[in-house]
Amino acid sequence: MNVWASLVQKFGAWTGQGVTFADPAPETPLCVIGDVHGCLPLLHHMLQQVPRDHRIILAGDYIDRGEQSAEVLRCLSTRPDLTCLMGNHEDMLLRFLQDPVGEGGLWIRNGGLQTLASFGIRGARAQMSAEDLRACRDRLQEAMGETLIAWVAQLPTSVLSGNVLVVHAGADPRVAPDAQAEETLLWGHPDFCRLARRDGLWVVHGHTIVRAACAQQGRIAVDTGAYATGILSAVCLDGGAPRFLTAS
Repeated sequence: MNVWASLVQKFGAWTGQGVTFADPAPETPLCVIGDVHGCLPLLHHMLQQVPRDHRIILAGDYIDRGEQSAEVLRCLSTRPDLTCLMGNHEDMLLRFLQDPVGEGGLWIRNGGLQTLASFGIRGARAQMSAEDLRACRDRLQEAMGETLIAWVAQLPTSVLSGNVLVVHAGADPRVAPDAQAEETLLWGHPDFCRLARRDGLWVVHGHTIVRAACAQQGRIAVDTGAYATGILSAVCLDGGAPRFLTAS
């Protein structure tokens, strides 16, 4: 029996048309923190609340929209005790660095202006010429430095532990965790919130803002829109019912 089949047998139980989800049971206790989006004080406050025996995973989107994106990246990149996943906003940043003219518009319209400002790059606008976009890219590369850019580029897109899969945006409910497309993990899937998984796997995610962090039908949502609401959320998973934390 392969690892995935064993996992389904251990944690998934069929009951008629659906699945009975056992409590989330990672291999070791986990705390998953939702989208930070440049809110450094909230991140510090949250990290102080996490139980000491829990592995800390951040679900991506550390930059954009909030005013302290540079500071958040620099903080996280110096913390080897944290597991940081890639979010779609980090993906947009990397795409901008590679192709500022082709990718810059999407990123800048979705919070890139705040990230540029946090790195000390002034004069960026929502609409810029190709020349201005290339100039912004060059200045951002210099401000970030090779080490920080490389740290962002190597961020993983998922963590699987026990019957818990941690991703940024979601997962295709019909596909095993090791076969998910990277685009799906970073940007979501149209069936993720529409169909319940049928393998007993819990998917912890950010990306989609919810009023309060919640767990239902194999999905645990932890993005409470910190940059807009002033509330950063997380979930602690240790084999029992999910426990939620907030920092405000």
